[in-house]
Amino acid sequence: MSSSTSTGTAEEDTIDALAGEYVLGTLSAPARAAVEARMRNEPALCEAVQAWEARLLPLTSLAAPADPSPALWSRIERTLGSADAPQKAKPARASGFANWWNNLQLWRGLAAGGFAAAALMVAVLVTRPPPTPQYMVVLVAPQDKSPGWVIQTTSSRQLSLVPLGTIEVPPQKTLQFWTKADQWRGPVSLGLVKQGQTLRIPIDKLPPLEPNQLFELTLEPENGSPIDRPTGPIQFIGRAVKVL
Repeated sequence: MSSSTSTGTAEEDTIDALAGEYVLGTLSAPARAAVEARMRNEPALCEAVQAWEARLLPLTSLAAPADPSPALWSRIERTLGSADAPQKAKPARASGFANWWNNLQLWRGLAAGGFAAAALMVAVLVTRPPPTPQYMVVLVAPQDKSPGWVIQTTSSRQLSLVPLGTIEVPPQKTLQFWTKADQWRGPVSLGLVKQGQTLRIPIDKLPPLEPNQLFELTLEPENGSPIDRPTGPIQFIGRAVKVL
């Protein structure tokens, strides 16, 4: 009986982790489509997605109403307009989340709130304890504290670095991903980052994660830092918070 219970718990954890990645937007387009197809026939997955949406929706209250510039409106309409047809075929729950994820006021609120908003974002990501610790990081620009990337770990034992927008990188330059815990002698490179793409790293290939661990993206030569330390300016930086 204990074996059956353990199997059931593992399956629930897998569904919950998948729902979390779907709602946070870290899945690839084919993986998102697969989740949406499963949601039509799997009530447990639908309920998990709804639970994650309910945790994240309070973030929309962070921002006061504001009108984007005409140029930004045009870009938003072009981006969202191309997705209208596929969204009509999605379940109501999925399209409801799409409206939240594309909420301009939400991300403006995060930019205005800086680290305080990042802390609130972490606070609402509370769910059932998984078998392994989970961490969350919001990487912000040092100059204005605007968020540019989100880092999350899940019970599937992956660390994901997710872009929140398009980052302009100068020619012959690249962004390099680094981390450093408080007691380490120096930072460790986690690899080069491609513009607009999510970077996923198996946790087993990383040094042990800990609360308050520093993560940053620096601007480096196109092949990365020539030494085992950052050589360029910090573009985005943040510290890990253990959410579970």
